[in-house]
Amino acid sequence: MGTKFGGLHKMTRVLVVDDQVLVRSGLSALLRATPDLEVCGEAATGEEAVELAAGRRPDVILMDIRLPGLDGVAATERILAASDEPKPRIIMLTTFDLDELVYAALRVGASGFLLKETPPERLFTAIRAIADGEMLFAPTVTRRLIDTYLRCPSPDVDGDGPLMSLTNRERDVLSLVGQGLSNPEIADRLTVTIATVKTHLNRMMAKLDLSSRAQAVAVAYETGLVHIRR
Repeated sequence: MGTKFGGLHKMTRVLVVDDQVLVRSGLSALLRATPDLEVCGEAATGEEAVELAAGRRPDVILMDIRLPGLDGVAATERILAASDEPKPRIIMLTTFDLDELVYAALRVGASGFLLKETPPERLFTAIRAIADGEMLFAPTVTRRLIDTYLRCPSPDVDGDGPLMSLTNRERDVLSLVGQGLSNPEIADRLTVTIATVKTHLNRMMAKLDLSSRAQAVAVAYETGLVHIRR
């Protein structure tokens, strides 16, 4: 993903997709002012996003979830289906914290969700985290995902049963994932390395037959490891 900047961050190539020119240009201007982030293109439609993603090979795509014509969900699906490894990581941008398209975007492979009102530093942190393989959700979007999963049948989850196969440390990791913590935050909380967190996370997800971090969040709630605060 490019060269190191100051020994800290890799140069990350970002494609910005939004049909509103002011939003698009504003995001691009912010990113261009950040030394380790490079804007490799801008698109106003889903069709343009698919074309540019194929030609520019971005590391991360900021994708407006609601676009005229080919919307952000459909564009995400096409981009990921056509991309070679490593596939771009896609952050969906939404204006609404209860956007019904969020769940659909997750299902087609989006790596994270942020509200458009997200402060710049939070946006930069999100891009770096996504580029490093994290999944990231705005707190209100996380609640939407949890509520959606809890309304859906989950035949493999039955109380504490599925957790019996987990070690105590794997349970700890699942609980912290359910609380919305990133891998570095979990490592800090448990006083272990990020690599150790990833190992526990991968083993936990394999044992529970989970394919995404969002599903792990749902299991943490469904099994009572994390409680919904009403």
